[in-house]
Amino acid sequence: MMEESMKPKKFNMRYWITVFSVLFTGVAYAQMEVKGNLVAKNAQVKKVADGFKFTEGPAVDRPGNVYFTDQPNNRIHKWTFTTGEVSTFMEDAGRSNGLYFNLKGELLACADMDNELWSIDRDGNQQVLVEAFRGKKLNGPNDLWINPRGGIYFTDPLYKRDYWERDPAMQQDGEHLYYLSPDGVQLFRVDENLVKPNGLVGTPDGKKLYVADIGAKKTYVYDIEEDGYLTNRQLFVEMGSDGMTIDHRGNVYLTGDGVTIFNNRGTKIGHIPIDAGWTSNVCFGAGDRKTLFITAMDAVYTLEMKVRGVW
Repeated sequence: MMEESMKPKKFNMRYWITVFSVLFTGVAYAQMEVKGNLVAKNAQVKKVADGFKFTEGPAVDRPGNVYFTDQPNNRIHKWTFTTGEVSTFMEDAGRSNGLYFNLKGELLACADMDNELWSIDRDGNQQVLVEAFRGKKLNGPNDLWINPRGGIYFTDPLYKRDYWERDPAMQQDGEHLYYLSPDGVQLFRVDENLVKPNGLVGTPDGKKLYVADIGAKKTYVYDIEEDGYLTNRQLFVEMGSDGMTIDHRGNVYLTGDGVTIFNNRGTKIGHIPIDAGWTSNVCFGAGDRKTLFITAMDAVYTLEMKVRGVW
């Protein structure tokens, strides 16, 4: 009888495909730790563009194109999902950070240059929606989410910038979470008990809001009232996040160290590593909303999913 060690080894194609994917793509499908049916079969993280300084704020328009910022270079770029090409949408973009499209098709931007909230039309013309609170400049709107009624939630942490010419001291009395009413008339704080609020996203029915307190390394979930106020703050997970998104199953995607996925009960169900380092934000794009679009340092990435994002 031939000894086991002398038998010819069967060629394992799947094994070698995995090895080559590690060597040549930089991010291997086998490295993803994702439970359930979330990622498309054999999908891998793909770098679609690089050469930026720091990418942020991806937002999807109605057709499925994704707009994102290169904040230090003061530009907003557009990824066209049908071609995979990246083009410049806007120069002099107010050093925008977080972006989000409203139901009118206008791009709302957290314009960091002068600590404002902007609305940008299809031609790149901007209008200032918020420039101050109680007569004082904001710290620097960072990220935003728009509820189904058109109300805008945005975070206002303080990140001191080296380009500031004015007094860098905080003019507000802390780093807070704000709400702007759909008519743009009422602006008020909805949580004054956060260390450094950053990423946020709500459920498509407008009933829940997730907010990351990156300074406390926690993410909270709130109930949303009809008047925009928030109630019943609960700890969602012991993890902060720079940006975040949600899929149609209610799973929440947090960023920072790659993309970490939690179900709506706060149980971790997946992790997608990104070899660029820090991941700043994430959203679902393409016409079917099944392409996960990830901003990370000087590059942007995509991953094909089985789940889809929500509008």
